[in-house]
Amino acid sequence: MTTALSRPRAARPWTDVQLLHALDEVVEVELNRHLKAAKEWMPHEYVPWSAARDFDGVMGGQAWSPEQSQVSDVSRIALVVNLLTEDNLPSYHHEIATVFGRDGAWGTWVHRWTAEEGRHAIAMRDYLLATRAVDPVELERFRMTHMSEGFEADNSHSALHSIAYVAFQELATRVSHRNTGHHSGDPACDRMLARIATDENLHMVFYRNLLAAALSIAPDQAMRAVADVVTGFRMPGHGIPGFERSAARMAIGGIYNLRIHHDDVLQPVLRHLRILEVSGLTGDGLRAQEEIGLFMNGLSDQAVKFEERREAMLARRRKD
Repeated sequence: MTTALSRPRAARPWTDVQLLHALDEVVEVELNRHLKAAKEWMPHEYVPWSAARDFDGVMGGQAWSPEQSQVSDVSRIALVVNLLTEDNLPSYHHEIATVFGRDGAWGTWVHRWTAEEGRHAIAMRDYLLATRAVDPVELERFRMTHMSEGFEADNSHSALHSIAYVAFQELATRVSHRNTGHHSGDPACDRMLARIATDENLHMVFYRNLLAAALSIAPDQAMRAVADVVTGFRMPGHGIPGFERSAARMAIGGIYNLRIHHDDVLQPVLRHLRILEVSGLTGDGLRAQEEIGLFMNGLSDQAVKFEERREAMLARRRKD
């Protein structure tokens, strides 16, 4: 019996409709695996409610000030960036629902993913407000600005680009959460973000496995999508007010930088998929594979230079 995954590669490029149909069986398998692996958890259990007290305003409580937070400065910045990124969930849902559809296993996955990501935002916001880790007024104003602008994927060329992007983006988010928790100085924060990162890792595995299947049925197109995503990758929160400044401080603080991006995000996915070992490529697929190899070498060199500058900067700060 010939299945969608075993039939000969089409002479013409796969359309999105053809590809999504061909991946139906894989999506169902991966959805069932995800549902078995995912553990139910409650956001309220990860929030230290005993630390909460009324803010100023209609409740007549105490105004926020920076010294009230136990969280380190760099983790406070990262928490705001991470939460504001999660806040744009309606736009993300629209993007993936438009690309993947709302029917069958694809639709079930889209809604399940959205529900799980929403839980992350609930936990982070409740933690931030209960512990007074951030200015609540500034946070709300940032949220309004960011969500009002919406979100449009950089790599919206095709369904393959979307699958490739989220395979890397979910891992990047997991790494950012874990490092934020490690640098926070607050065990409650570290525990909460570790729980969220576990979900993000499962999301990454779902998309990574889909990408592996896509490479087997449309290798040239999938390789091009991977090359475009890897060489032009940006986090979905790049539209957050002050993102560039925040990203720079997160890079220096060891939350997310070029070395982490190269070693802990791009390399693991590329290595697992054995991207540089894929055979049977032709034309643009071969060119894309070569682009990936050259880019990764160049990124590694950039990471070395960044580390040298970072160490010099930190050494000067220690002297001061």
